[in-house]
Amino acid sequence: MIAATPAATPVLELRGISKEFPGVRALDSVSMEIRPGEVHMLLGENGAGKSSLIKVLYGAYAADTGEILCDGGKVAIRSPADARRLGIAVIFQEFSLVPFLSIAQNIFLGREFAGRIPGQIDHPRMHAEASKLLQSLGVAQDTRTKVHKLSVAQQQLVEIAKALSQNARILVMDEPTASLSDQETERLFAVIRRLKHDGVAIVYISHRLAEVFELGDRITVLRDGRKVASLLPSETTPDELVHLMVGRRVDTTYAREFGSRPGELALEAKGLGSDRGISGVNLEVRTGEIVGLAGLVGAGRTEVARAIFGADKVTAGQVWIFGELLTGGPDVRTRRGVALIPENRKEEGLALIRSVQDNLLLASLARLFPRGWFRPAVARRASAERVDELRISTPSLLRLVRYLSGGNQQKTVIGKWLNARCRLFIFDEPTRGIDVGAKAEIFNLIGELVKKGAAVLMISSELSEIVHVCDRAYVMREGHVAGHLKRGELTQANILRLAMHRE
Repeated sequence: MIAATPAATPVLELRGISKEFPGVRALDSVSMEIRPGEVHMLLGENGAGKSSLIKVLYGAYAADTGEILCDGGKVAIRSPADARRLGIAVIFQEFSLVPFLSIAQNIFLGREFAGRIPGQIDHPRMHAEASKLLQSLGVAQDTRTKVHKLSVAQQQLVEIAKALSQNARILVMDEPTASLSDQETERLFAVIRRLKHDGVAIVYISHRLAEVFELGDRITVLRDGRKVASLLPSETTPDELVHLMVGRRVDTTYAREFGSRPGELALEAKGLGSDRGISGVNLEVRTGEIVGLAGLVGAGRTEVARAIFGADKVTAGQVWIFGELLTGGPDVRTRRGVALIPENRKEEGLALIRSVQDNLLLASLARLFPRGWFRPAVARRASAERVDELRISTPSLLRLVRYLSGGNQQKTVIGKWLNARCRLFIFDEPTRGIDVGAKAEIFNLIGELVKKGAAVLMISSELSEIVHVCDRAYVMREGHVAGHLKRGELTQANILRLAMHRE
């Protein structure tokens, strides 16, 4: 096994990398060494410069200043093709797989083996090589399987196999466990340890500090585009890392005061079923409380949220909102004060190529402009109020929302519903892909909502969030509610017992 020691020669070295965009200095003289057989943790708040640094490393951005050395020699990475030739591969949160092609076709896409007859592909060899790659990762999977039939965890392993097929020596993983269950995460960690043993250098971006200390050999912390620390896990603590990332002390327990009496019944689902596999779901949420919806990945939590919001067809049961039986789609729910902050905010919660102002106004156009006439002054005032209230970090209301950090994008989604004067908020994985500082802000926002009389249904895969934030929780298993835990019963052990049917 290759030892992760300071004496190991860096396979790649970044020196004084700077990158500037109009109005934003994304990277300011950042240096970093990547060594073989190491997991190098790259930490920082959303907007700290992690993504920009990785895009420079991968050739998607050209650095304004600085240099890159590979095996001690200076190199130019002007494109992803240059990066691949140097053995650099990046697995982004949004995978680059083609859903309706097979595993083997995805692994060798654009690099297919030529058959004996010109113009033909040697499919048997391609599947054999793909199978070898998967076996090297400890995966037994038919390489003819279409990618869209795989779980997120399985698709991630296909991405890793694809990188290894290109002889990757440096593998960058961006939030690889964000959508994985605990069991899938453990399997991924086993693969990472195997890659380390083979001498692959891994750059690992994560907001989960437990992963930093379980996997990391070295840590680099960025803040506001600058490197503020480079250290070993044994030299620091979780609290110190949080302080380095955000520049201030942050309470990461998300504790809140419980015990206040809930108000009127905001949501009641009776025998709810949908065409996406949930059935017989009964739950209630009252104003002034945060109710959790827990369970393993695939248990049906998101499906419940979508059915309540009218995004999926309800095939059985009823949804009552503030005492009114509702049918129809999201437009009906929105008019009755229901908001959905979806798990995939980029695809389902935001218009990425529109401005912050446009996104903040999307759900409230009818309320703000009842006569159908758009009034720029009203639009600016309403948007500015939400930016100030939620502390959305943006240089301008006209900034495209795609350029905001994950935390600020999430705040923009929340602001959109605040402008619509919603009273029932459904949060689906509200802190997914968000740094620890922004998490605290998001939970403070949720707390303020319920203090002002809103009702909140919150889905989270992080059990500590359910335990520390929620007044009570329902636990899903295989498409139905397996149990209801009151505040005094709400522990991680009890959630897991219901989610996994442990007696």
